[in-house]
Amino acid sequence: QVQLVESGGGLVQAGGSLRLSCAASGRTFSSRTMAWFRQAPGKEREFVAAIMWSGGSTYSADSVKGRFTISRDNAKNTVYLQMNNLKPEDTAVYSCAAGEAYRSYSGTYYHPSTYIYWGQGTQVTVSS
Repeated sequence: QVQLVESGGGLVQAGGSLRLSCAASGRTFSSRTMAWFRQAPGKEREFVAAIMWSGGSTYSADSVKGRFTISRDNAKNTVYLQMNNLKPEDTAVYSCAAGEAYRSYSGTYYHPSTYIYWGQGTQVTVSS
């Protein structure tokens, strides 16, 4: 069992920055693909970014490319989402997710069903 706890959300003005953190329990963090998703009120859950466990390749949604960066620190069992140049449309609850240990998701990293562990989420609100 893996527990994920997000932090770092808050209220920020458009153009500002936030860094989200997701701390994972257990000893298999380094072997898991990790991702961030977001869900705005009345909308479906949306893929934001993912980082592979093997090789550290990263992927991000077109809507956040050039503004958001996902990274991980395996020594701290933590995955981060650096969000710059935030826009009002980035307002959502952001959740981190973890895949199965030692499994590659190069073709399905963007789909929520890929991931088996989820955090409770952290609210990000961007004012105009």
